[in-house]
Amino acid sequence: MKTQCIWQEKMMFKSISSGHEVLMDAKSPMGSDKAATPKELVLMAICGCTAMDVVMLLKKYRQEVKSFDVTADADLTEGQPKIFKAVNLVFNINGNVDIEKAKEAVMLSQTKYCGVSAMIATSCPIHYKVLVNGDLVSEATANFSH
Repeated sequence: MKTQCIWQEKMMFKSISSGHEVLMDAKSPMGSDKAATPKELVLMAICGCTAMDVVMLLKKYRQEVKSFDVTADADLTEGQPKIFKAVNLVFNINGNVDIEKAKEAVMLSQTKYCGVSAMIATSCPIHYKVLVNGDLVSEATANFSH
């Protein structure tokens, strides 16, 4: 895996990996706030990685997912460098889905499969909630130690 990051202007950078481009910027006044910040991209990467795991597992389990999203938020530490204190994920699964299969898919992602979560979990806890058709069915913390 390789990527290149090229300065554009002010605090705007373009990263290129496998022919795909992603822009990054800083908030004003240092940057122009024209793109996500690097830390926001890390949160997006956590969501994308774990979401792919969950969708793959739910398809394997032959669940009828109508809609699915993962949201993430993270508070930052004080001082420098500012890092995540904790990451909070919410998995929102809708459709004709077995609750136990939904819980298992998310748990497997957050204990075995999601490489991005595994990397971040070494520096801060990742807490997650699973909602199925709007009902909270599970809450836990990512654990990649076993």
